[in-house]
Amino acid sequence: MRIGISAVGRWRSGPEKSLTDDYLTRAQGAGRSLGLTGFTLTEVEEKRRLEGDALKSAEAALLKTTLPRGAKLVMLDERGRMEPSSAFAARLGQWRDSGVSDLTFIIGGADGLDPAFRDSADHLLAFGPMTWPHMLVRVLMSEQIYRAVSILSGHPYHRV
Repeated sequence: MRIGISAVGRWRSGPEKSLTDDYLTRAQGAGRSLGLTGFTLTEVEEKRRLEGDALKSAEAALLKTTLPRGAKLVMLDERGRMEPSSAFAARLGQWRDSGVSDLTFIIGGADGLDPAFRDSADHLLAFGPMTWPHMLVRVLMSEQIYRAVSILSGHPYHRV
């Protein structure tokens, strides 16, 4: 199963980018033996000066262009399910075992996701009720992907 993150916004160099790259590289190495590959980050950016619903709709259109055909979509949203890392890893393992070939985590822009696009998600995930900077969410998501791969492989990175 290929795992990707599609996110609104472009990186600038800095610690968040370094951490995200590090966790995705670790996940790539640990995931091979589990049939997990890919571990990519794809970025989109709306350059027009739009606001509100128009901006969210334009960002959704751009995000859709990054999605592999038939991918299972997990969108990060405050309305999503909060779950422990072990449950997240189990969900990832179930998707892999059920034959999902592509899994994409979607991180919207600063204004959130377009409601119609969000409604197309296979799963909504939240990192709690607090608001997080969307660039930092990339770090959190990539770390949780690596943690899930570690849990599935029996690696001691995750401790209860």
